[in-house]
Amino acid sequence: MKSAVETLNPTRVRLTVEVPFEELKASLDAAYKKINQQVTVKGFRKGKIPARVIDQRFGRGAVLEEAVNDALPKFYTEAINEAELNPLGQPEVDITELKDGELLAFTAEVDVRPEIEIPDFSGIEVEVDAVEVSDEDVEKSVEQLRNRFASTNDVERAAAEGDVVTLDLEAKVEGEVLPDGVATDVSYTIGSGELLDGIDEAVKGLEAGGEATFTSQLKGGSAEGKDAEVTVKVSKVSARELPELDDEFAQMASEFDTLDELKADSRKRLENMKQYDQATQAQERVLEKLLELAEVPIPEKLLEDEVNTRKHNLEHHQLGQMGLTLEKYLEFQGKTVEEFEAETKEQAIKGIKTQFVLDALVNKEKLGVNQEELTEHLMRRAASSGMSPDQFAQAVVEGGQVPMLVGEVARGKALALVVEAAKVVDTNGEVIDLSDEEDEVEAAAETVEAAVEGEAEDKADEAK
Repeated sequence: MKSAVETLNPTRVRLTVEVPFEELKASLDAAYKKINQQVTVKGFRKGKIPARVIDQRFGRGAVLEEAVNDALPKFYTEAINEAELNPLGQPEVDITELKDGELLAFTAEVDVRPEIEIPDFSGIEVEVDAVEVSDEDVEKSVEQLRNRFASTNDVERAAAEGDVVTLDLEAKVEGEVLPDGVATDVSYTIGSGELLDGIDEAVKGLEAGGEATFTSQLKGGSAEGKDAEVTVKVSKVSARELPELDDEFAQMASEFDTLDELKADSRKRLENMKQYDQATQAQERVLEKLLELAEVPIPEKLLEDEVNTRKHNLEHHQLGQMGLTLEKYLEFQGKTVEEFEAETKEQAIKGIKTQFVLDALVNKEKLGVNQEELTEHLMRRAASSGMSPDQFAQAVVEGGQVPMLVGEVARGKALALVVEAAKVVDTNGEVIDLSDEEDEVEAAAETVEAAVEGEAEDKADEAK
């Protein structure tokens, strides 16, 4: 077999391949055998029809077509390997010559990974937020814990902000009660904003047995988007009572004996959270700088496929699970279809560039992934998927996704390498050393995942 490579552009090549006819023998034999099993000829047992009879009855051309279709993937793969190319997607194959007994020639055009020159990243500098935990932050954290231990008691007075009320609701549109417009014994905290617009004003000041009517635009259901006349009746008013902030509360709500110890622990946890956020911010900003330095041509077909995949996942998975259409989502976001398309394309380009650049760095630095790193990554991915580690591992193996996970960890190691070489300072001018961060590689892998594929999830979170 002879093959030659013509570079059409930095991300696309054309292979020209010539195959001596004798190399088709195995595929020709397989073609005759396959046709033998599919047809019957009077006077011959099934599977025992001679090749010359098949040629006479069904045509040599049918046999050649079957043989060529069988052989092409093998010859294409040999040509790709010989040229040391990294193809992206399926090739466009054109058979240019087929001479029975002499020669098979074909061309194959395919997108390939471009050659990436890793820029000098030693001079990258980024600024991140300083890790600062104020007394107000600590008080807010303790107050949130205090709210979790609040109790409710029925009261005989008018409902006020923060009270928990039990409600019956009835919604009418154009004077007709909606089939899904009746609800009873609904528990609602006034001021939480978890029900209809206008309900807080309607129920404030009502005692048990009180009733009010208000107009609200429905956010879902059979009359979504329409104005409804909603009647609300209060059957019970309960006041929330917060426990006293003292040592007794600390003992009830935590493993600590005193309120001061609880506050000190809250401060430490907030510092750890902000340090993690700071490290993530540094990784994101270093990655942005690295991508700015690198010249990365983007294959058009790959970009088109990536954009379509992102749009499909957002529309049919994330938004679909919440009962939202893309049109409604864009309405909530105040974006036009054109703005959404441009934004999605920009994010897809960033995802592709991230993979190309970090994969090139992995190859250049010969960064490997050991079993411990892969296991740790698998455990985290399992937790985020809601599956047990065993279930997730089984799904990964059965789906042939182990190389994908290895690639994610390797890219995380590549980004961690760049972050360690970068200068990171906080807003106070202090130099931040991230090399001692625990789980640095795994955290970097998360950052890479967000850049590569996480934007659709971000959009879904915005929609929620």
